[in-house]
Amino acid sequence: MTGNRTLRKVFAFFARDLAIVRSYRMAFVLEILEAFFGVATFYYLSRFVSSDQLNRALPTGSDYFAFALVGIAFFDYLTVSLSAFDNSIMEARQNGTLEAMLVTETPLTMMLLASAAYPFVLLALRTVIYLAWGAMLFHFPIREANWLGAMIILVVSVLAFSGLGIISTSYLLLFKRGNPARWLIVGASSLLGGIMYPVSVLPVPLQWLARLIPVTYSLEGMRQALLAGAGFAQLWPSVRALLLFAVVLLPLSSVIFAWALRQTKITGTLTHL
Repeated sequence: MTGNRTLRKVFAFFARDLAIVRSYRMAFVLEILEAFFGVATFYYLSRFVSSDQLNRALPTGSDYFAFALVGIAFFDYLTVSLSAFDNSIMEARQNGTLEAMLVTETPLTMMLLASAAYPFVLLALRTVIYLAWGAMLFHFPIREANWLGAMIILVVSVLAFSGLGIISTSYLLLFKRGNPARWLIVGASSLLGGIMYPVSVLPVPLQWLARLIPVTYSLEGMRQALLAGAGFAQLWPSVRALLLFAVVLLPLSSVIFAWALRQTKITGTLTHL
């Protein structure tokens, strides 16, 4: 019963967000066009930057276009994880529903996770559009992909990223304006995570730091699954690392968020913008 109740709550949040955006149908068309322009840009950029040194650093059987497309498409899961929870808190503050939400039996952490359901579903659709454009027009290697492995990597990545997102939201809850925690996470992940270039081209000290952030393992596992058709045994090191991040970050983020929430209640600034 508890599981069914939780699913109903998640669906209720999803239906709410869907109802809000239904009046913006043109946005969906623009999303498809934006994806096309982005994929085309990566393709022609890849033709410009291709070199023997770069090709040796790429996963076996892939080219720079496929490498960069996977990096950009799936890095968005980190950015959405960091922004969706912030947006949920800000919207609840602005429309005056935050206090009403707090008096329900549903923990606020659960409300945050449920509020991220729609952004993640929308992002999944956007990712499919990215890969479809790449496969149809620019020879993205889609036939050998291990889709089940890619889904496993995606699920554990979202769990790990969600912990970072809740920690980021805790800062916003306390300080209201700006969010350097999010900027720091996105900045470090952009530099070290291997979005547009392999981690192996970084100086050795930065390669060590790259192993301390979850997006590195997420993109490595996703590229192995989609570009090399890697089996679960090959994907397991990435899955294991992401599960470890999730096991550490989700409980830790819940503790930090609960502490931040108590502080705002003590100071009476919970609903302040």
